[in-house]
Amino acid sequence: MAGEIEQVCLLTGSDQPDVLANAVSDDAPSSRPKAAEPKSVREARFAAQSWPALQDSNNPVYSLAREFEDIFPEKIPAELPAERGVRHEIDLVPGSKYCVTRQWPLPRDQVQAIDDFFEDSCKAGHVRESISPHSSPTFCVKKATGGWCIVHVFNKLNGTTIPAQTPIPRKDMVLDTMSGSVIYSAIDLTDGFYQILMRESDIPLTAVSTPSGMLWEWLVMPQGLKNAPATFNRMVSHVLRPLRAFAPSYFDDIFVHSRAEDGLSAVDVHLLHLRKGFEKMRENELYANLKKCVFCAPEIPVFGCYVSKSGVRADPEKISSIGSWPTPKNQAELRQWLGLANYLHKYTKDYAGLIQPMSSLLKKDVAWNWRPEHQDAFDAVN
Repeated sequence: MAGEIEQVCLLTGSDQPDVLANAVSDDAPSSRPKAAEPKSVREARFAAQSWPALQDSNNPVYSLAREFEDIFPEKIPAELPAERGVRHEIDLVPGSKYCVTRQWPLPRDQVQAIDDFFEDSCKAGHVRESISPHSSPTFCVKKATGGWCIVHVFNKLNGTTIPAQTPIPRKDMVLDTMSGSVIYSAIDLTDGFYQILMRESDIPLTAVSTPSGMLWEWLVMPQGLKNAPATFNRMVSHVLRPLRAFAPSYFDDIFVHSRAEDGLSAVDVHLLHLRKGFEKMRENELYANLKKCVFCAPEIPVFGCYVSKSGVRADPEKISSIGSWPTPKNQAELRQWLGLANYLHKYTKDYAGLIQPMSSLLKKDVAWNWRPEHQDAFDAVN
């Protein structure tokens, strides 16, 4: 049973389970906002990342990665994470009272799934029994692949939490740091939320109830807490600060980039950079998902585009999707297409001017009347 259970904790939504369940998706990001690649590209890339694939392709990283095989586990160790100098903190708005939402009853199979989940989490040291005055409910959402997603409703707690002011890296600055390099790797960290300890005084705030009458509290940062992505980003930035010149990070992504230096080839320099990154990960007990990593490549996907020694280029699959879109027949379809086409604004000269005729159709109380000038603008972007 435990192998079929995973946790998904929601940031917003109604307290009612049927409404919350509709917001849960298997494709929902687990740790931070990310511009995803098209599914076909993502699946093909993930399928290629395995130990046999790295060896068979003569990837120069293979021997080094095998040396650090412990940072690429199939499953992260069931234990408390290391102390890395950053803990998740929950600061409440002054005057806030107890954050309590009543637990509702659930079917027997869901109750058992929740109990199994917390027993496993307790053995791992991630939760402990609680006597906190705070309480957020728990329920289940059926996974498309079978089994259950365990969901905590932290709505009231999040509503009284002061937003963190931790700076989020600017995507353009991350891309700028990679200019001039010729070889790249992308490392995807695994289960970022459960790799950070909670501040001791805030543990009672994380208390969650179960339909069987238990109250648990989290010793590690669970998914769904306000400011959790910012805390994770702060921890990764803190750990990798000495390597930021060649290994910038963005939430759970680490981008390693290199060029030839001091008489060494670009590949040799890159392997040295990767070794330093792997050593930091091992030292701080950070783990990566091998199948989601790319190593020693001339080009890698970053923020929905592709980065190489030639610079940044648009994703051809996204361009194809935009170009194959049928002519909009109403405001809703136009708004949907413009949302997709906005991806091109960085790559298209005078993009705002091109779409201006169509944008006027989205004004309030403007009747839909698709005219030749609108079609011309649509074709110009396509």
